[in-house]
Amino acid sequence: MPRQSRFVLPNCPHHVIQRGHNRQSVFAGDDDYLYYLDTHQEWKVQLGCKVYAYCLMTNHVHLVIDPGDDPEHLGQLMKRLAGRQTRYVNALERRSGSLWEGRYKSSPVQADAYLQACCRYVELNPVRAGIVDDPASYRWSSCPAKVGRIKQPWLDLDPFYLSLGESTSQRAEKYAGWFRETIPEAEWRLIREATQRGQLTAHKRFAEELSARYGRRLVQRGPGRPRKDEK
Repeated sequence: MPRQSRFVLPNCPHHVIQRGHNRQSVFAGDDDYLYYLDTHQEWKVQLGCKVYAYCLMTNHVHLVIDPGDDPEHLGQLMKRLAGRQTRYVNALERRSGSLWEGRYKSSPVQADAYLQACCRYVELNPVRAGIVDDPASYRWSSCPAKVGRIKQPWLDLDPFYLSLGESTSQRAEKYAGWFRETIPEAEWRLIREATQRGQLTAHKRFAEELSARYGRRLVQRGPGRPRKDEK
């Protein structure tokens, strides 16, 4: 049975996950991470995409991307990120073959309800993995920039973040505090399962409305049982 085409909406954030081929490492050192981020910055500008959050782990990446007016820009951006990183790593290691899994996973996000929850989910990944206790101390995510530890001009700031305060310092302080709040388990489960299944990260009613409009199932099918390594 052929795979259903990926569902991408214009001017809508999408939570994206891409893993290394056979779960292998894709980042071996600082230069690897920096090269990926440089590619990200270059092509998100060229394609007119917005990047609200990211987290680069050793063998996978989490991104929150709005493709802008053209939904195809999401796939084009991911193609360039994957292709450039593969050529870069293969040249360094004098190897050949695929660096990534064949298909990235993505979920359109209901912006007003779940965008910031998705950003928090993405930026807490190294905490869930036991790498750090404070997400702002993890160098390869957007969290340090949002709490004011570093400057990253190419990172896009969403309306919720901008509403946290009138100044940069106020927003950074409130965002850091927001990470310390208790997070409902249902929120984690919805975000994780929606992305794994390519469905909407959204309230049920909103998902049902879009399912009817586009003629395809975009509503969560049920709780399911996530794999142990799905973070």
